[in-house]
Amino acid sequence: MAHPKREGTRSWLALLPDEVEPEVFDTDPPKHLIWSSLWPSRPDDHVVFELADHHGESALTFILLSAGDPPDDSKTGHIRKRMNQLLFADLRYSYGQ
Repeated sequence: MAHPKREGTRSWLALLPDEVEPEVFDTDPPKHLIWSSLWPSRPDDHVVFELADHHGESALTFILLSAGDPPDDSKTGHIRKRMNQLLFADLRYSYGQ
């Protein structure tokens, strides 16, 4: 997740026209990672990823942090849908699951 398009890895970060590749702002492998915003219309947002043990399995949580005004309901729904698609479909399928 820290380098989704690094050469030699499975490519999974398929961005939409209104999205940009995120920068990694902070990382504490393998438990914590912060991305810059994927949305130029919301440049002050950050996406926080947290990985935790959950009964012997891994639980991935993502949190949208916004220094500015919170997104309206429509934008929140769009962000939630995109993150779910990127993480729980595209990334997952890149592992052949």
